[in-house]
Amino acid sequence: MTTYYTGKGDKGSTSIMGGASLPKGDILIEAIGDVDELNSAIGVALFYTRDDELRLELRSIQNELFSIGALLSSVETKEFAKAKVEKKQIERLEKSIQRMGGMMPELTKFVLPAGSEEASHLHLARSIARRAERHVASASQKYNINPDVLAYLNRLSSFLFASALYLNHKSGVSENNPVY
Repeated sequence: MTTYYTGKGDKGSTSIMGGASLPKGDILIEAIGDVDELNSAIGVALFYTRDDELRLELRSIQNELFSIGALLSSVETKEFAKAKVEKKQIERLEKSIQRMGGMMPELTKFVLPAGSEEASHLHLARSIARRAERHVASASQKYNINPDVLAYLNRLSSFLFASALYLNHKSGVSENNPVY
């Protein structure tokens, strides 16, 4: 039978690939946790998203986020040599953003993160992506992290924002602007 716990983290530390033990409050562990949370939020958004093309993209993103988690957890080793984030993945997100943007009216004001159920889940995932990006940026000051990871997370948050607007537009849900 599979054991789903080890108890090794009960004293506030956790291990990364290569065996290094870090405090759970270390910025690298924060970044890994944020990427994991983001992947879960993408999974929820995937459940609610009905657009087939967007669903395929979200599935790819989940795999890419898993690779990013593997890369982050092995910064001290080369344990996950197969896990990659490449410029072509960033470019794919950019093309998707441009495609969706071409189907919507020009955005001229800030919008509140709301709308349809499926769009709202993407907005939430976007805000988690921004936090993950901030923590990965902080971790990169201490650890040797591939700069494409940061670029990917930055583009991913833009993709999630554009996707939320696209789904609202597609379903006829009007965007609401903040009142200052």
